[in-house]
Amino acid sequence: MTFPAPAGPTRVTTSTIRFTVGGAVTRADLPGLCTDLADVLRGRDRGVVICDVTGVTRPDLVTIEALARLRLTARRHGWRLVVSGAGAGLRELAGLFGLTDALFEPVRQAEQREQAGGVEEVVDRGDPPG
Repeated sequence: MTFPAPAGPTRVTTSTIRFTVGGAVTRADLPGLCTDLADVLRGRDRGVVICDVTGVTRPDLVTIEALARLRLTARRHGWRLVVSGAGAGLRELAGLFGLTDALFEPVRQAEQREQAGGVEEVVDRGDPPG
């Protein structure tokens, strides 16, 4: 069966918004951070929020709570939140609370007999099929 060629170019776009959390986050900051993110996302198509935490000076439980709440806020608006720029202390703290996979993009290990990402397998025509 033959399918007709599309009438025009196919275009896939993903909206990306950068949201910065910096300094020492206090419990009093939490509602305002979530409100600010919700205001930015409201009425927009779905996409990815890159939450830049490079400027976080003292990661603590409140920082973890802020990131978890921001993630929920993004999800409620149909967006995905990805934390960027997290230092070792913030990652370790997230691990203590079991939130590493929820807050940070997991690094997937190549499965057995699977090539690591970015590696192409070259087949020698002289090799037997296998």
